[in-house]
Amino acid sequence: MEPTRYSTEELVRFSSAALQHVDVPAPDADLTSRSLVEADMRGINSHGLLRLPLYVSAIEQGGINPNPQLDWRADTGSAALLDADGALGQIAMRAATDYARSHASDRGVVAVAVQNSSHFGAGIFWSDRLAAAGLIAFLTSTTGPTVAPYGGVAKVFGTNPLTIAAPSAAGHPLTADMATSTGAYGKVIAAKNEGAAIPEGWAVDPAGEPTTDPVQAMAGALIPFGGHKGSAVSALLEAVAASLGTGTFAHETEDIWSNPASRMNTGHLLVALDPAAFTGRRHTEERVARLQDRIRKSGANGASVHAPGDLEYARGQANREVVALAPSTTQLLNRLAEHLGLPPAERAA
Repeated sequence: MEPTRYSTEELVRFSSAALQHVDVPAPDADLTSRSLVEADMRGINSHGLLRLPLYVSAIEQGGINPNPQLDWRADTGSAALLDADGALGQIAMRAATDYARSHASDRGVVAVAVQNSSHFGAGIFWSDRLAAAGLIAFLTSTTGPTVAPYGGVAKVFGTNPLTIAAPSAAGHPLTADMATSTGAYGKVIAAKNEGAAIPEGWAVDPAGEPTTDPVQAMAGALIPFGGHKGSAVSALLEAVAASLGTGTFAHETEDIWSNPASRMNTGHLLVALDPAAFTGRRHTEERVARLQDRIRKSGANGASVHAPGDLEYARGQANREVVALAPSTTQLLNRLAEHLGLPPAERAA
């Protein structure tokens, strides 16, 4: 089957209508929907609309709170702890990024830990908000149990995403947004939905044997990127994302993919730096731009090389009006529309 083309605004409208149908306030539904659609626009399909039915199911069954009461448990002006009350992760991250933007110019460095949250979508959506304000961003999060430590077979870690972004004087930020597993868990879900294999080296089955079967990968465990080094990075990211608040470690968590009623108590950590407190925003942005340019000119015989983030921003621009969704994702959205009694999203002409 061929991918289905939709207007990006139609997808935002449909997604928002679905979330509002399960009592998410319109502004929150719109923000969450835009984060999912922008992920699909950028080719980060593991964090796109394939997750909308999961969000709706978790809200219906109590795993996500559609009307949270956010509570700042600590606040020094440069460091803060936010209890998200089981919110959609996007709602928690909106509060965290707003805090960072409002305090960074006075403090230079701001850190926000979040507890009692859930999946916040693609990290680049949030680092872009900070880069637009001239800020460097570091962002990580706990997730459900999916990854075995190097040399192990038990699901001890989550995919523990890491986003680092620096604003640039030459267009889009220099951005790395990645899972610390070899492949994102959402890509394994997508492969299962599409009846496709996953790449070699992504996962082991329950017996610890390498597998390309996404069903066996979900029963077994994903593998950290970079061997023992990636495993160490994943462990430290999980430690800081969970332990600065009361967020649960992955191995203590029941994932909403397995049980939509589970309150995952996801922990996030956001750190924002204002270059104005160091050598100045212009200085930093011009140096970042020079680094991007040098990376792009590093290929053999004049061949262009992508700087981190180039592909995602190029795809986002190319798909700014119309985006194609995989057949399996279209089927999920159509089933969701039927479940909620809503008209399905209209396809693009």
